[in-house]
Amino acid sequence: MDGTETLSKELQEIDGVITKHRGKHGELLGILEETQLLNEAQFLSEEALNHVALRTGVPLSRVYNVVTFYSFFNLKPQGKHKITVCRGTACHTKGSKALLEDIGLILGCGKALEDGEAFYTTPDNEYTISTVACFGQCALAPVVAIDGVIHSNVTTATLQKLLKKFSKRRITS
Repeated sequence: MDGTETLSKELQEIDGVITKHRGKHGELLGILEETQLLNEAQFLSEEALNHVALRTGVPLSRVYNVVTFYSFFNLKPQGKHKITVCRGTACHTKGSKALLEDIGLILGCGKALEDGEAFYTTPDNEYTISTVACFGQCALAPVVAIDGVIHSNVTTATLQKLLKKFSKRRITS
């Protein structure tokens, strides 16, 4: 920087996070975890990752290796609410695939996760829908987590009721 540029508020906050974690065990993980929480969409922007690499002296390739290895890091903006559908064998046999497809219809975005897709966020950034291999709640299948709260024996009707609480728009019946 030549002195005429000023750091954005987010980059200044990242500098504070880096200072807080400097020299601690798991420094990079701590920095990245806290940095992700700095923005409302809870993701690590390219600008943030470049800044972390520059300020910590960690090569950008290593920063990306860490971010892409751990599933709790996000490289794309996340919705305000997180819906996670279990796709384990027990949940699958009890209808989790149909629930996954119904979510897009219930939320009015008409989208479903496609093969190979890890997650999607609705166009209004209200919801991020994703899957997990197994919650370990097989006896309660099918299982869906909404904002970290696990719901068991979920049906389409149950899902509609649960999502209606969060929806600002009309939920289809």
